[in-house]
Amino acid sequence: MDEPERLHQLETFAAQTALALERARLASEAQDAELRIETERLRNSLLSSVSHDLRTPLATITGAVSTILDDSARFDERTRRELLESVHEEAERLNRLVENLLEMTRLESGALQLRKQLHPPEEIIGAALSRLGKRLGARRITTRVPPDLPLVAMDDVLIEQVLVNLLDNAIKYTPAGSPLEINATATEQNLTVEVADRGPGLPAGREDKVFEKFYQTDPGEGRGAGLGLAICQGIVRAHGGRIWAQNLPGGGVAFLFTLPLGEAPSKPGRCLTPSSS
Repeated sequence: MDEPERLHQLETFAAQTALALERARLASEAQDAELRIETERLRNSLLSSVSHDLRTPLATITGAVSTILDDSARFDERTRRELLESVHEEAERLNRLVENLLEMTRLESGALQLRKQLHPPEEIIGAALSRLGKRLGARRITTRVPPDLPLVAMDDVLIEQVLVNLLDNAIKYTPAGSPLEINATATEQNLTVEVADRGPGLPAGREDKVFEKFYQTDPGEGRGAGLGLAICQGIVRAHGGRIWAQNLPGGGVAFLFTLPLGEAPSKPGRCLTPSSS
């Protein structure tokens, strides 16, 4: 090959290399732009959802307290109690929102640290039911937890939060007074916990999307920011388990999650008092 041909070949290679680098640069810029758009979309979704969820209970609390403090107002003890109960309920709602936001921040920043100890599943289920208290109202809660379930290595506080979020989700999206079920089973490898309701179920094909941040099947008053199920997924995955949803043949939806039956330090965890159902 003579010198002009060699030079031409080098120029061709250089041109192709430059073209490839330019394509890589454009692809990187496009990816960065897409990431910025997605970040902005999530930020706007968060601000929109959280601002609404903050304004509504704050307005209720402010209105109720203003009425109570109004010297000119005349109302009986029953009305006064109803106003105070409204303040208490909305304050709890605000507390749940803040807890979910903090938990999601910990999950996404990698700051979530599991404190695993061996715990009986029935105690965690009972603690979750106790935390919800009056929110369950007159609902019939059926629990099926075999007495011979093994102790499970888990962070009891976080798994209790998973159950609270799943039950809270069922309360939001099912008719008042409709029944709920909690079932627990175990194999040699995993514990499986199921929270089932008799509500309208999930839209077909959306069973996986409900675990995405800010996703809501039916946005509405008091529905929340759409973080509860995403937090459940993050906590369960951190334990090495999985979580999924499935519509039930007779109506309603079941949320199920598994926890591996791994080893944990023999030091006992905190004791939680189960709730009767």
